[in-house]
Amino acid sequence: MSDSHKTSGMTRLRNYFLTGFIVCAPLAITLYIAWSFIGWVDSWVKPYIPARYNPDTYLPFPVPGFGLIVALFLITLIGFLAANFIGRAIVSQGEYLLGRMPLVRSLYGGLKQIFETVLSNKADMFNKVAVIEYPRRGVWAIVFIASEKKNEINERLDGKADDPIAVFMPSTPNPTTGFLMYVPRADVVELSMSVEDAAKLVISAGLVAPERADEAEEANGMATTVQPARRSRTASSLPKR
Repeated sequence: MSDSHKTSGMTRLRNYFLTGFIVCAPLAITLYIAWSFIGWVDSWVKPYIPARYNPDTYLPFPVPGFGLIVALFLITLIGFLAANFIGRAIVSQGEYLLGRMPLVRSLYGGLKQIFETVLSNKADMFNKVAVIEYPRRGVWAIVFIASEKKNEINERLDGKADDPIAVFMPSTPNPTTGFLMYVPRADVVELSMSVEDAAKLVISAGLVAPERADEAEEANGMATTVQPARRSRTASSLPKR
């Protein structure tokens, strides 16, 4: 066997390994994170479940995910109870007591505002992607437009900056950390890509580039024009009766 055949065989094996690794690695990491999350919730919830309701006490093997199911049921039940008049009164009284605690009120208020903003259907944060020149002119960084609502910072900067808006510049490879900055609207160049595509671009350090909308439309158009041509050639090749 020549050296060229050995080289091509090793190259083919390497490509097979890399292809299998690309397929298996994301799946394995996803399953590991999901399994770890289920085990973490079970370790918190199962100790508080009465023994007669816990299937682990009368089954020869533990039931993974039972604590997660109980947690989801309890959270939904608390939400149902808090939605009525009595529940709202209890929640308001509890928040009033927390508001009188110096350290707890700041922590609780900030966390509540974050969760309400993230989970609310009316939230308009992180719905646009843009680029700004940072850290110097000629160098561009990806940012998420955090909020365009007017607040005290906008009013204070009204005379110093031209219509400032809040943008969040994520860091690589963890887009949950970064910097919150107020920049003039004229310095923000909005993009058409989605927030998910921008997050993938940041996490991959630029390796996973999102597909442009016009390129996708062009590819779809070429596919639709090629398919009728194939049908016409196929139909013309059929023998006439």
